[in-house]
Amino acid sequence: MNELLNLLNEMLEEAGQEPLSALEGSLSLRDDLHMDSFMLAELTVRIEEAFEVDIFEDGIVQTLGEVVAKIEGK
Repeated sequence: MNELLNLLNEMLEEAGQEPLSALEGSLSLRDDLHMDSFMLAELTVRIEEAFEVDIFEDGIVQTLGEVVAKIEGK
């Protein structure tokens, strides 16, 4: 999941936020990583390009753990 961590850190750095040192499944995309709707849409596109998975295909994803589960369940 280093590719996902790198992808997230690129987005966080672009938004002026501190990068993550590790993927913690309990982190909330909105509350902990401060992702707004635009960032979530961008995250979806980047994950689709990198992993060929639509993380929001079955509904709203709230945490990093849910993102990882979607990627690993493809």
